[in-house]
Amino acid sequence: MKRKLSRKAKTAKKKRDLKYANSRSREIKRADSQKKRRAAKKRGKNIKGKDYDHKDRKFKTIKKNRGNDGKGTKKEK
Repeated sequence: MKRKLSRKAKTAKKKRDLKYANSRSREIKRADSQKKRRAAKKRGKNIKGKDYDHKDRKFKTIKKNRGNDGKGTKKEK
């Protein structure tokens, strides 16, 4: 669902999101995911449309990984 934000709120959110996306911890996580993807491709795994799940340590569909296997993200620990 798309949020209905004012122009001011939208600009502030964009700045917050960018700051978070470029933080050191996110850089490390992004680099780790890229490393895992490259290694999986080298081994011949078909990972198209999948994300690496750090909790289960395997590649899952984007829907399952980002949705906490159907449980939603609010209950995720």
